[in-house]
Amino acid sequence: MTTENSAPVSGSIMVVGGGISGLTTALEAAEVGYEVFLIEKEASLGGRVSQLKHYFPKLCPPTCGLEINYRRLKDNKNIKVYTLSEVQKVDGKPGNYTVSVKTAPRYVNSNCTCCGECAKVCETEISNEFNFGMDRRKAAYLPHNMAFPQRYVMDPAMSKDDREKVKEACKYNAVDFTMEERTFDLKVGAVVFATGWQPYDATRIDNLGFGRYQNIITNMMLERLASFNGPTEGKIIRPSDDKAPETIAFAQCAGSRDENHLPYCSYICCMASLKHATYIRAQYPDAKIYIYYIDLRTPGRKYENFYAKLKADKNVFFVKGKVAEVSEESGTGNINLVAEDTISGEKIRQTVDMLVLATGMQPTCAIDKPAADLTFDDEGFIINDFSKGGLFAAGCANKPADVVTSNQNATGMALKAIQTLRR
Repeated sequence: MTTENSAPVSGSIMVVGGGISGLTTALEAAEVGYEVFLIEKEASLGGRVSQLKHYFPKLCPPTCGLEINYRRLKDNKNIKVYTLSEVQKVDGKPGNYTVSVKTAPRYVNSNCTCCGECAKVCETEISNEFNFGMDRRKAAYLPHNMAFPQRYVMDPAMSKDDREKVKEACKYNAVDFTMEERTFDLKVGAVVFATGWQPYDATRIDNLGFGRYQNIITNMMLERLASFNGPTEGKIIRPSDDKAPETIAFAQCAGSRDENHLPYCSYICCMASLKHATYIRAQYPDAKIYIYYIDLRTPGRKYENFYAKLKADKNVFFVKGKVAEVSEESGTGNINLVAEDTISGEKIRQTVDMLVLATGMQPTCAIDKPAADLTFDDEGFIINDFSKGGLFAAGCANKPADVVTSNQNATGMALKAIQTLRR
């Protein structure tokens, strides 16, 4: 029994989502002494940041931020990490929640040394979702080079023969196919949802041809192509023929600021395309880059200066106009696009080697709503109710945001969670 001024039933905090916002929330709470349960549905922490080549404001590689956080995580005994895990239900009230968590089997235990012998003998291949299906990987795999925990995963799709092979190949008795899915309850005083975002499904944008034409890709696919641990080891090439592109167009607001898709601005897309232009220019100094936009949003002096440098580049062209339709040039795989220049009023027809769709961010909760007493806006973002307390949203679960803003917000949500426990 508790009174209004006594300690809550539970002094623990749960953070749902192990991306940059979830990591920040968990670490900020744990480093001031609170027990934290960090729940991540993927096999590794890191979220979207782990898929980037560089991120703003300093254009750091993911290793810059993630490795520091992983070190802090290893050094802190207050954090318990559950990967391949999802929250099934949240019951209770602020200070006293019961959370049901379901964990899928990894089929690999803590003996794993990441020697890779299991992958060498495994012949079963699966689509590599980390690279958005642009390549395939073995069914015995390390999620990526910065995976945390550094432990292999055995995909359930692995053939029976391969299961025997990988088990025999493992010298450390780390492979265990007897592992089963399990569900358990955790008692916590507050829950922070840092469930992040999904790239908007570009196949739903009928007029922009994604999925029909091979040389139309999304901004996150380009990010993976440019990354040294991506499907092409950092080489930006056309998917159809591995050709070095000489002309590349970007279609901004692909599915964003559109009442038929995402009605809001996703905040990150303009800066992402400007960053991608620097990737291309670094590899192909003579390539011509065309950025079709409604209006460019570069908030803050640093971002505006970044835009000004690209605007001065003689091989980067900014066209104020939205790409309306696309088609494929017969025999070449080149992309024909049609847009209207809103300044001159002229219709533009252009052929490029490759088209990049700057798709927006959709909150994961719009696709998979948590079974908890949360309030959502029309787009699926969680609305924080600070008067009620107990359940909060951090980072892109709450609003479209870049890495810096997400981290700042996550620190605030850690404090809100702590305040719930201290009432």
